[in-house]
Amino acid sequence: MDTGVGAAMVTVPSGRVTLSDRRTQRSWSVELEPYQLAAFPVTRAQYALVTGERSGTAPGDRLPVEEVTWWDAVRFCNALSVREGLVPAYRFPADVDGDDEGVEWDRTSDGYRLPTEAEWEYACRAGTTGPRYGPLDEIAWYRGNSDERIHDVGGKQPNAWGFYDMLGNVWDWCWDIYDAEVYGTYRVLRGGGWFDEHWSCRASVRRRSHPTYRIDDVGFRLARSGPR
Repeated sequence: MDTGVGAAMVTVPSGRVTLSDRRTQRSWSVELEPYQLAAFPVTRAQYALVTGERSGTAPGDRLPVEEVTWWDAVRFCNALSVREGLVPAYRFPADVDGDDEGVEWDRTSDGYRLPTEAEWEYACRAGTTGPRYGPLDEIAWYRGNSDERIHDVGGKQPNAWGFYDMLGNVWDWCWDIYDAEVYGTYRVLRGGGWFDEHWSCRASVRRRSHPTYRIDDVGFRLARSGPR
């Protein structure tokens, strides 16, 4: 599917995925209905077309957008939904004070949104059970091969379901709160980035960041719920 800004969406079948957290030694399973996920992270060109803003310092339209907050990402999702005549996925509180408490996800919406971390990991694995869906140098830009810089999307091999850059290049913001009791409103990041060592570029690795932080190896990709 063409979103009008060049983002190809791939339909992911229903299934189950088991997530785990090394810090707490906890694991949990999630049942998933069919959904759609973008084959590539959102690029600089896509972001600029929708928002009128450039994000990141390195030149290149096909570079993944970076240095975007979680707030930037969810607002982009709503803006793109409106642009394409879809129902926005997110409702914001009337008075936004820099935190994300009160943001609501309308799960009946057909608009663009961030993936849940369960959706992200399920799509990343694409039916595989190991730490990665292929040899790392063939599928990801990471510290060992990136020359310590960001790269155009789609430069490495996709997984079996057609998703590129799920590991390496930039981390993806997810919808989920990481651990509310310990870290408050910090949101989940998945996938690893261009400056990460090989052990961070695995399907199961969870990282966190505050929703207002801008980081030079953090971007996002689009998701949409399946028809109900």
